[in-house]
Amino acid sequence: MSMLRSLSPVFLVAIGFVLIPGRAAEPDPKALTYTLPENIKWTKAANQDNAVLQGDPTKTGLYIQLTKWHPGNTSRPHSHPNDRYITVLSGTWWVGTGANYDPASMAPMKTGTYVVHHGMEMHYDGAKDEECVLLIVGMGLANAPQGK
Repeated sequence: MSMLRSLSPVFLVAIGFVLIPGRAAEPDPKALTYTLPENIKWTKAANQDNAVLQGDPTKTGLYIQLTKWHPGNTSRPHSHPNDRYITVLSGTWWVGTGANYDPASMAPMKTGTYVVHHGMEMHYDGAKDEECVLLIVGMGLANAPQGK
């Protein structure tokens, strides 16, 4: 008698459920929403591309965006009205501080680095020899501090 004939049908069905991959259940949209990477809407530009994931940087409230710096592109000295919280998701992001633009003084922020751009402080940033992607969280421009 073969081994398969000696096994009970219930046992064989149970093994089948374990060995045959099932289909994952779709999450309840009342509990969470998500956007797959291929569905993220990017706005293309010469120096960098941006994708706003949540909110609107030009309006009151929290915003979350992705910024993809193209290799060889950096910004000139500027500031933001509010603090911005940035995580380097990929590549190396280069940052400098102060009103005098000096690319040679820029410091490398490697993948995984967390940076805070303090509101109203001058800085410049970008990519040198490789693309870098940042996750930026901040408060919209309408929340800018008054009289600072």
